[in-house]
Amino acid sequence: MVQMGKRYKCEECGTEALCTKVGEGQPICCEKEMEVLEPKALPSSD
Repeated sequence: MVQMGKRYKCEECGTEALCTKVGEGQPICCEKEMEVLEPKALPSSD
């Protein structure tokens, strides 16, 4: 299932997609399923 607000990336060509609606299935690019990108860690403000 596609999750709203998640970013997906194609490992083949580097295309990134942002999901704006929840839905069934998985985003596909270059005939492969796209990987979910994990959030980047923000630098601390110590």
